Amino acid sequence: MPSVFSDDREQEGDLSLVTRMTGHSVPGIALAGPPGASPHSAKPPAEGHSQLLQATCIPCLRASLLHPPSQQLWDGRRSCPCSHWVKEAETTDMTESSMKKLASTLLDAITDKDPLVQEQVCSALCSLGEVRPVETLRACEEYLRQHDKLAHPYRAAVLRAMERVLSSHASELDKDTASTIILLASSEMTKTKDLVWDWQQAASGVLVAVGRQFISKVMEELLRRLHPGTLPHCAVLHTLASLSVANAFGVVPFLPSVLSSLLPVLGVAKQDTVRVAFCSALQRFSEGALEYLANLDRAPDPTVRKDAFATDIFSAYDVLFHQWLQSREAKLRLAVVEALGPMSHLLPSERLEEQLPKLLPGILALYKKHAETFYLSKSLGQILEAAVSVGSRTLETQLDALLAALHSQICVPVESSSPLVMSNQKEVLRCFTVLACSSPDRLLAFLLPRLDTSNERTRVGTLQVVRHVINSAAAQMEDKKPFILSSMRLPLLDTNSKVKRAVVQVISAMAHHGYLEQPGGEAMIEYIVQQCALPPEQEPEKPGPGSKDPKADSVRAISVRTLYLVSTTVDRMSHVLWPYLLQFLTPVRFTGALTPLCRSLVHLAQKRQEAGADAFLIQYDAHASLPSPYAVTGRLLVVSSSPYLGDGRGAAALRLLSVLHPNIHPLLGQHWETTVPLLLGYLDEHTEETLPQEEWEEKLLMFLRDTLAIISDNAWICQLSLELCRQLPCYDEAPQEKNFLYKCIGTTLGAASSKEVVRKHLQELLETARYQEEAEREGLACCFGICAISHLEDTLAQLEDFVRSEVFRKSIGILNIFKDRSENEVEKVKSALILCYGHVAARAPRELVLAKAESDILRNISQHFSTKDPALKLCLVQSVCMVSRAICSSTQAGSFHFTRKAELVAQMMEFIRAEPPDSLRTPIRKKAMLTCTYLVSVEPALDEQARADVIHGCLHSIMALLPEPKEEDGGCQKSLYLETLHALEDLLTSLLQRNMTPQGLQIMIEHLSPWIKSPRGHERARALGLSALLLRYFLEHLRVSALVPFHNLGLLIGLFSPRCADLWPATRQEAVDCVYSLLYLQLGYEGFSRDYRDDVAERLLSLKDGLVHPDPAILFHTCHSVGQIIAKRLPPDQLISLLLTMFEALGDPEKNCSRAATVMINCLLQERGGVLQEKVPEIVSVLRSKLQEAQGEHILPAAQHSVYLLATQHCAAVVSSLLGSPLPLDSHTCMLWRALAVEPRLAAQVLGLLLEKMSKDVPFKESRAFLLGRTPDRVATLLPLSATCALFEVMSTPAAGPAVLELYPQLFVVLLLRVSCTVGVQLPRNLQAQERRGASPALATRNLEPCSSAVDTLRSMLLRSGSEDVVQRMDLEGGWELLRTSAGHEEGATRLARAMAEHAGPRLPLVLKTLACTHSSAYENQRVTTTAFLAELLNSNVANDLMLLDSLLESLAARQKDTCASVRRLVLRGLANLASGCPDKVRTHGPQLLTAMIGGLDDGDNPHSPVALEAMLGLARLVHLVESWDLRSGLLHVAIRIRPFFDSEKMEFRTASIRLFGHLNKVCHGDCEDVFLDQVVGGLAPLLLHLQDPQATVASACRFALRMCGPNLACEELSAAFQKHLQEGRALHFGEFLNTTCKHLMHHFPDLLGRLLTTCLFYFKSSWENVRAAAPLFTGEHHPLPRPHAARQPRLMPPLHRVPGAALGAQAAAAGGPGPAHCGAPDPAEGPGPRGADEGC
Repeated sequence: MPSVFSDDREQEGDLSLVTRMTGHSVPGIALAGPPGASPHSAKPPAEGHSQLLQATCIPCLRASLLHPPSQQLWDGRRSCPCSHWVKEAETTDMTESSMKKLASTLLDAITDKDPLVQEQVCSALCSLGEVRPVETLRACEEYLRQHDKLAHPYRAAVLRAMERVLSSHASELDKDTASTIILLASSEMTKTKDLVWDWQQAASGVLVAVGRQFISKVMEELLRRLHPGTLPHCAVLHTLASLSVANAFGVVPFLPSVLSSLLPVLGVAKQDTVRVAFCSALQRFSEGALEYLANLDRAPDPTVRKDAFATDIFSAYDVLFHQWLQSREAKLRLAVVEALGPMSHLLPSERLEEQLPKLLPGILALYKKHAETFYLSKSLGQILEAAVSVGSRTLETQLDALLAALHSQICVPVESSSPLVMSNQKEVLRCFTVLACSSPDRLLAFLLPRLDTSNERTRVGTLQVVRHVINSAAAQMEDKKPFILSSMRLPLLDTNSKVKRAVVQVISAMAHHGYLEQPGGEAMIEYIVQQCALPPEQEPEKPGPGSKDPKADSVRAISVRTLYLVSTTVDRMSHVLWPYLLQFLTPVRFTGALTPLCRSLVHLAQKRQEAGADAFLIQYDAHASLPSPYAVTGRLLVVSSSPYLGDGRGAAALRLLSVLHPNIHPLLGQHWETTVPLLLGYLDEHTEETLPQEEWEEKLLMFLRDTLAIISDNAWICQLSLELCRQLPCYDEAPQEKNFLYKCIGTTLGAASSKEVVRKHLQELLETARYQEEAEREGLACCFGICAISHLEDTLAQLEDFVRSEVFRKSIGILNIFKDRSENEVEKVKSALILCYGHVAARAPRELVLAKAESDILRNISQHFSTKDPALKLCLVQSVCMVSRAICSSTQAGSFHFTRKAELVAQMMEFIRAEPPDSLRTPIRKKAMLTCTYLVSVEPALDEQARADVIHGCLHSIMALLPEPKEEDGGCQKSLYLETLHALEDLLTSLLQRNMTPQGLQIMIEHLSPWIKSPRGHERARALGLSALLLRYFLEHLRVSALVPFHNLGLLIGLFSPRCADLWPATRQEAVDCVYSLLYLQLGYEGFSRDYRDDVAERLLSLKDGLVHPDPAILFHTCHSVGQIIAKRLPPDQLISLLLTMFEALGDPEKNCSRAATVMINCLLQERGGVLQEKVPEIVSVLRSKLQEAQGEHILPAAQHSVYLLATQHCAAVVSSLLGSPLPLDSHTCMLWRALAVEPRLAAQVLGLLLEKMSKDVPFKESRAFLLGRTPDRVATLLPLSATCALFEVMSTPAAGPAVLELYPQLFVVLLLRVSCTVGVQLPRNLQAQERRGASPALATRNLEPCSSAVDTLRSMLLRSGSEDVVQRMDLEGGWELLRTSAGHEEGATRLARAMAEHAGPRLPLVLKTLACTHSSAYENQRVTTTAFLAELLNSNVANDLMLLDSLLESLAARQKDTCASVRRLVLRGLANLASGCPDKVRTHGPQLLTAMIGGLDDGDNPHSPVALEAMLGLARLVHLVESWDLRSGLLHVAIRIRPFFDSEKMEFRTASIRLFGHLNKVCHGDCEDVFLDQVVGGLAPLLLHLQDPQATVASACRFALRMCGPNLACEELSAAFQKHLQEGRALHFGEFLNTTCKHLMHHFPDLLGRLLTTCLFYFKSSWENVRAAAPLFTGEHHPLPRPHAARQPRLMPPLHRVPGAALGAQAAAAGGPGPAHCGAPDPAEGPGPRGADEGC
C-alpha cells in the first residue's frame, strides 16, 4: 500500500492540523528516527497516550489524540497501529487481541469530522485487511453491531472498507464469518425504509462482494427479504441486479424464484424510484440470463433454456411497455427503454414478432422527447438484433421509418466533448450494420440518393454511414461496388472541408475493400492526391473552442495519412498506384502533394525492386501519360532547392530520385547511391532557419554537374536542357525555385558541347524571360554567368546580339505605346541585361575577364549610369561590384591599371548619397560600398579628397539609419543591415590599410568622432563598433620599424573611455575593446613585441563583465578601474591631452558617458595629478568653462572632487587659479570653492592662503578726485574682494567647521578689518555695470558690494565656528546692517563686541592677541573699528573674568594719541565702559581714567569736538566710582571746562554737560569746596532758564542738575522746592516754580541777585524762543525784598561741613524731595540723550 504521506513536509503539515484540530500541542512527536532509519521507525515510549504521540503515522496519531487508549496497544513494537504497521505484521506473529484492539482503535477514529481523517482511517483498515482480512472483517462487524446508534455516514465508511477487503479476500472467509457478514450487510441495507443511498449502497456492495464466493447464502438472505405481495426494498432490488452481473452463473438459477416473487407486485409499484429500481433489476436479470445462455459450456446447469424465462419476461415486458413507458418522468422512460433492449432477446419469438409493430414506433417516438438518445439507440440496436435473429418479417414494414430516424440521428453534429453523443453515433452505426446485413438493397437505395444533396450535415452523415457499411458489411456490399463508386461523383466536387474529410475516409475504406481497383477508382486516387496538395495555410491549425468540427485534423493531414497508409499497408493497391502516381509529380496543381507522393512512390518502388527488375522498370511506351525521365529529373531536382517546404519535400524528392535512377539513366546508380545520402545528411544537420540556401543550391548544382559529367551524352544533356526550359512557366508562382531552375539550365548548357544549342537556348531565354519579376531577372543572369564558365565568348556575343536585335528594339517599341509603364519596364529589361554582364564577369575564368572588363562589359554597363530607376540602379551597382571583384581576384590584378576607377568610385558615391538617409530599403549601399572596397585596392590610388569623400559619405549613409529592426517580420531587413554594415567595415579597413600610420588612424577616428558623440544610442553603438574594428585591424597589422611616439594616444583614449558607461551594453563592450587596443598600440610603439601581454592592460578584459551589469554602482566602479589602468599605462606627455579631451566629454548628451568621464578624470587626477602643477590654471579654467556649458546635475559634484584632488596636491596653484575667476562668482565657481572645504586639513590650508591673499593687497584704491578733496571715490581691489567671496564659499560648507575653529582668531580679525576698510568702498565700474544689469541665473545671488560681502563672510565664519548665538544676537539687534553703513558702522562694531562678550567669551583672548597689532594700521577705518570693538568689551564683566582688563586698558591707552578723533573718542568710551563692566576696578584705575577724561575735554580746537562730548559722558559715569581725592584735583577744571557747553547749539553737548554738572554736584554733597560752590551758583541761572529748553532731554538734564545742586546751596527751602517741582515725570508750572525759586533766592541769597540778573541778560538774545521768554520772566521775579529784622545777614553759602549730608537729606525728606539715597540711579523720565547722558550717578 502506498504511504499516506510522501515526505516530511506533509507530515509536518498534518501535525499542525492535528494540533489545530485537537487543541493539544504535541512537543514530543518524533517525525523521524535516527539517521538512516525509516520515517516510521520512531521508538514509542513505555505506556499510555504518549506512545501514540510518538507514532510517526499521522492517521493513527490523529486517532490516538481523539480517542486515547486506556492501555498499551502493542508490546514494545516499534511502529504505530495502522497500515504502516502492516509490513511488520506480515513477518511477525500478532495476537488476535492485539489485532482486535488495533482495529477497534482505528474504528473509534472513524467518527472524526475531518473527511481526510476518515479517509485515512478507512485506508488503514483496508491495509490491515490485506494482512489479516478475517480478523479485520470480524472487528468491523462487531464494531457496527455494538455501536447500533452510530450515524449512517460513519457506518457507510466502515462498510466501504469491508467491501474493499472482501473484493480481494472473500475466498478466505469461512462459512460462519460469511454468514455473519451477510446478515450484518442485509440488516444494514434494510434497516431503514427510506432511501439513504450511500449507506445502503455500501451494504449492498458488501453483499455483492460476498456473493461472488457465497452466492447461495447471499441469495438465501435476499430471497428471505422478498415477501409475497409486498414491494421489496429498493436496496434489495439493486443488490439482486448487481449480483446478476457480478455472478451470472450463480444468480441465473435463482431467477425463476426471484421473478415469481417480483412480478406479482409490479403493478403495485407506484413510486418512480421503485419502478426505476425494478427496471434496472430486470435489465440486469436479462443481461445475466443472456450471458448465461451464451456460455452454457461453462454454466453449472447447461440445461437452462431461454424458454425458462420467456413467460416471466414477457409479463414484465407487458407492464413496462404498456404502462410504465407512458410515464411523464423522463428518467423512468429511459430506464424502461434500457431494460427493453436485453429483455427483447428473452421474449418468445411469436411475442416479439407480435410486439414489433408497436415496440419500434414507440422507441422511435422517444427520439423526439429526449436530448440524450444514447440509451434509445442502444436499446433499439438490441431490439433490431433480436428481430433479425428471429427472422422477423415485420421489420421490413418498419424499415423506412427506421432508416429515416437513424439517418437523422447520424446527421446530428457531433460534439467531441460529449461522450454520450459519440456513443450514440456508434450505436446508430451499429443499427445501420444490422440493417445492412438484413436489407442491403433497401439501405443503399435510401443512402445513395442522399449523397447528391447539397446539405452539409446530410452528406457528411450519409458518407459516415457508407464508410461504416463498407467496413462492417463487406460481404453484402461486394456486388454493390460500382453503384457506390458512381454515387461518389458529386461528393467529390464538394468544397466543404467536413465533406472532404468524410469523402477521404470513405475512399480509405474503399481502398481496403478493393473498390479502387474497379473502373472509376483512379478518380478516387486523384481526389486523394488533390487533397494532399491543399495549401496548409488554408487549414486551421486547431479548431476553436466554438467550432462545431469534432475533428482536429485537417483534410490535407487526413489525406496525406490515407495516401501513405494505402500505399504501404494495402498490398492489393500496389499494382494500382505504381507507376500511376508518377503522373502527379510534374503538374503544378499537385505541387503541394509532392512530399506524400514521393514517400508513397519510394515505398512502392522499393516493393517493386524487391519483386524484380522487370516489375520495377517503367515502360514509358505503355504509359503515355507518365512524365519522361528528363521531366522527372528536372522536377525533383528543382523542388529540392526548397527542401523544407511541404513537410520536407526536398528529402522526399531526393530519395525518390535516388530510387528511380534505373528509370532515369543506367549509369547513375553508383554515383547517386553515394551522393544522395550525403545530401540527405546535410539536410538532417540543418533546419529551415539554419540552412544556408546558397550553399545548398550550390551542392545541388554540383550534384547536377557531376551527373551530367557521368552521363556525358550530349543528346541526353540537350534533351534535359530542353525539358528544363519547358518547365520554366510552371514556376511562375515560385520565384525561388524558378531562379534555381535557371541555374540548372545554365549548368546544363555549360555541360553541352553544341554551341548552336547553347546560343539557341540563350536567345530563347532572353526572348521569353519575364523581366518584371526580380527573381527571374536574377535567375536569368545566374544562368548566363554559369554558362559563361564554359562559353564566355558565346555568352557575350549573344548578349550583344540581343541588344542589337529587332526583338529587343521591338519590345521597347511596344512598351513605348503604354506611356505610364514604358520607362519602368524598359528599365527592367536593361536591369536584366546589366545583371547578366555582372554575373558573366563574376563567374567567367579570371584570366579572360581582364581583357573583356573595360572593353565589352563595363562599356555596356556604364551607358546606364544616369538612370533614376531603383531596380536598374541596384543592378548597375551589383554588376559593377561583380566586375570589380573579378578584377581584384585576378592573379594579374597587381599589374592592371584600371583607368575607369575614379569614375566608378564617384558614381558609387552618387548612388550612396541618393539613398534615403534614415532608412535602408535596398542593398544599393551595401553593393556600392563593396564595389568601392574592391576598387580601393586597384591602381591607381585615390587622392586625399576622394578618400575623405568616400569615408564621409559612407559613414553618413549608414550611421544615420534608424535602429535595425528587432521584430520577427524584420528578419530580412536586419540581415540587409548587417550585411551593409560589414561592407562598410571592409571599406574602412581597406582605406586604413593604405595609410597604416598614427596619422592615418587619427583621420579615420576623426571621421567617426561625431557619431561616437551622437545623442542617439544606435549611432554611438555603430561608431564604437567600427572604431573597435579599425583599432583591432591597426593593431594586428602594426609594423614598427623605429621607436616613435604614438602622439595621439591621449586624444583617442579620451574619446573612447567615457563610452564605457554608455546606456547601450554593446557600446560599453566596444569602448573597452578600443581602450584595450590603444594601450597595446602604445606598447607596440614603445618597442614591445606583438605577442607581449601586459598584465595591467589585460585586466581590461576581465572588467568587461562588470560593464554588462545595468547597476550604476557596478558600472561606474568598473569605469574607475578602467581609469586606473589608463593612468598606469599612459605616458606623462599624453596626460594633459587626455584630460582636456575628457573635459570635453563632460558635455556629452549621454549622461552616463558624462558621468563616466567625471569618474575617470578624478581617477587620473588622483593617480597622476602630481605631475600637473604647471597645468593647474589651464585645467581649472577648462573645468569652469565646461561647468557653464554642461547641464548634468552629476557634473558639478564630480568637478568639485576634481578640484579637491588637485588641491590636495597643488593647493596654492588651485587657490590662485580659482581666485582668477571673474566676479561675481558664478554658482559653479562657488561650488568649486566649497569643494576645498570637504577635508579639514585642506580647508585650513585653503583658508590660510585666502587670508594671506586678502592681507597682501590693498583693500581699495583712491581715485585722483578723492585726493583732490572732491567727491570721495574709493574702488575695491579685485584680489581681496575675490578672496573675501572665496572665504564665504569655503566657510559655507559644514565640513569647514574644524578648519574655521582652528583659524578662528585670524579669520575673525582679518574679516573684521576687511569689513572696516570696505565701508563706503565702491565696486569697480565693470562690476557695477553687472550689478545694475542684474545677475544671470548661473551667478550666485550674493551681494557683491565690498562691505556687504565682507559682512556676510564674517557672519558665515561665526556660524561655521559654532557662534550661532552671536549671529542671532546681531540679527536681532540689526548689527549686521549697521556694520555695512558708514553712519552705523561704529555701533555695529560695538554690538558685535557686546555679542561676542556675551556669547563667545572664551574666543576673545586669542582674538585680542591678534587684534593687538592693529592699532598701528595705516587705515583709519580699521583703527576705528577695532577701537570700538575693544571699547565695548570693557562694558562687560568678561574683560575681568578672562583677565583681559589690563591688556584692554593698555591697548586703549596706546590709541589715546591717535590722529583720528573717532579713535580717541572711542578710547574714552571704552575707558568709561569700565564703570559698567568692572565697577570695582574703577577706583584702582581712577587717576588714569580721570586723566584721560579730563584730557578729552581739552581735545582739539573744535568747540564741539565729539571727543569732549564722549569725555563728558564718560565722566558722568565714572565720578561716582573714583576716589574723592582723585576727583578733587580736577573738579574745578571740569566744572569750568563744561560750563560753556550749557549753551551749546548742539543738544547732545548741552545735555551731557548739564547732566555731568549734576553728577559733580551729587558726588560733592556735604563736602563741596567754596570754589566749586561758586561754579554751582554761577550755573543756577542757565539751569533754571534751560528748563524751558526746546529739547526735552536738555530740560530733563536741568531738572536732574538742579535737584543735585539743591543740597549744596545750604538752603533747605530752596532744595525742597527743587525736589518738589523738578521730579521727573511731573508737569512743571514754570512761572510758579520760578516765582518760588526767586523768592527763596532773594530771601536767602540777596547778594546773588545782581550776578543772577547779569547772567540772565545774556539769554535775552538766546536763539531758543522759550529760553528768551524765560529770561525776562526770571529777571522780573527778582524785585527787592525787605530784610528780616530778626535775622542777621547770612553768608553767601555756608561751608559744606556745616551742613552734614544726613541733615541735608533729612531736610530734603521733610520738604518732600529726594534724599541722598535717590542719587543712586537716574530717573527714567530724564529722557533719551547722548550716550551716557541718561545713566545714573
